Amino acid sequence: MSDFTLDPAFETTTALIGALPLCGARLQLDARWPWIILLPRMAGLREIEDLRPTERAVLMEETMATGWAVRAVGQALLRPVEKLNIAALGNVTPQLHLHVIGRRRDDAAWPDPVWGKGAAERYSESALALAISTARAALRV
Repeated sequence: MSDFTLDPAFETTTALIGALPLCGARLQLDARWPWIILLPRMAGLREIEDLRPTERAVLMEETMATGWAVRAVGQALLRPVEKLNIAALGNVTPQLHLHVIGRRRDDAAWPDPVWGKGAAERYSESALALAISTARAALRV
């Protein structure tokens, strides 16, 4: 994990939550959705298949834990999550990463995918601090 470098795109669009055993967890800076991105902290990964089977198992467990964290963030922000969307696209940013997104029937893109739907909305300072602290507590990081 020592050769890992974060793609610069994530520096400007996410905020650090913390480190899990395999992945770094980052909050997507779009207040329309509780949204955490997991990035395995290993150099050169582009696809889930690039991980060894044991690493894939850890990734799945961390994804499930992140789902609970996304739900906790939604609850804390008074926008309870009805449905989780989990995706590994990488078409724009090829570094392996997973999106864990909390969705609601009344969200800005429902029922469509969140990508390409309007402009990101900034978190207020207090909402951002609450989202990060809630995610950290849920993930125990």
